[in-house]
Amino acid sequence: MEPTQKRVLGKSGLSVTQLGFGGAGLGELFIRVDEATAAATLAAAWDAGIRYFDTAPFYGSGLSEMRNGRLLDNKPRGEFVLSTKVGRWFYPPADPDNFRAPGWVGGLRFAHVHDYSYDGIMRAYEQSQMRLGMNRIDLLIIHDLDFWFHKTEANVSAYLAQLFSSGWRALDQLRSHKLIGGIGAGINELGMMPRFLDMLDLDFFLVALRYTLLEQETLKTELPYCERRNVGVVIGGVYNSGILATGAVEGAKYNYADATPEIMQRVSKIEAVCKAHDVPLAAAALQFPLGHKSVAAVIPGAIHPDQVRQNVESFRHAIPLEFWPDLKAKGLLAEDAPCDFTGQV
Repeated sequence: MEPTQKRVLGKSGLSVTQLGFGGAGLGELFIRVDEATAAATLAAAWDAGIRYFDTAPFYGSGLSEMRNGRLLDNKPRGEFVLSTKVGRWFYPPADPDNFRAPGWVGGLRFAHVHDYSYDGIMRAYEQSQMRLGMNRIDLLIIHDLDFWFHKTEANVSAYLAQLFSSGWRALDQLRSHKLIGGIGAGINELGMMPRFLDMLDLDFFLVALRYTLLEQETLKTELPYCERRNVGVVIGGVYNSGILATGAVEGAKYNYADATPEIMQRVSKIEAVCKAHDVPLAAAALQFPLGHKSVAAVIPGAIHPDQVRQNVESFRHAIPLEFWPDLKAKGLLAEDAPCDFTGQV
């Protein structure tokens, strides 16, 4: 498959390269990344023809946005699509010298609050513009309004009500005034996509971890719902936090934690099929989601130029059409997973 080929993202009407760049790693999620390496990583993505870049305020408390902005501010504005996220705004912590954002090994020293109100959305949007150094953002994504972060039904329902009754007005105004090109929601778990679509006129979802070579539960309800509403999908976490890139090796990560023995065994079985067809595991993981007609792009992250180049190489690796039926025959892929790549580039 050709990484620079473009697809239309749902109702936004914007075309994105089917291989994009995910910015979480440049916020220093697991590993610190020096400025020179971060700049070289983004430059490698641009040089490879990638023209869709995704970031978020949460990624290193603004560090990922700043790094993306430094690259993109010098590029022709009409040549790329940029997405970032809303739902948090940032402020100086009480003890700035000793503060470290929970869950991040690095990043900037700012604390945040969750806020899906009109003022909260506008504040987040304006802060992102300043960090990016850009006066136009193409896509805004409602970030982490789910149980992963908010834990209880009471919390999730309260934030959804805040978004529906207040914050949505801000997003709709930005879109209707053409200050942004589309509105999405970032989803980490099953069950939330229909709830959003029953409430809001979204253009797309960014689905992390939930439609991959290891997980296809979204085929039952979520993705058909998107198809009926002409809602596009971007796939994040395509490697399920690493194991679909590294394989079933010691210390492999699955969904932000150490892979269980059951997951290690399943990945080992997938690797055996890959070996039989001379298909790198990473190539299968990157290309699989794009068999679904609602999926416009996959956005693997990278923290080094070599990782970008490896992603591009994996994306271009020709996969025999019989590979996918073989996975299904061995019970390693859902029977209804769309895998007809005939004619795709």
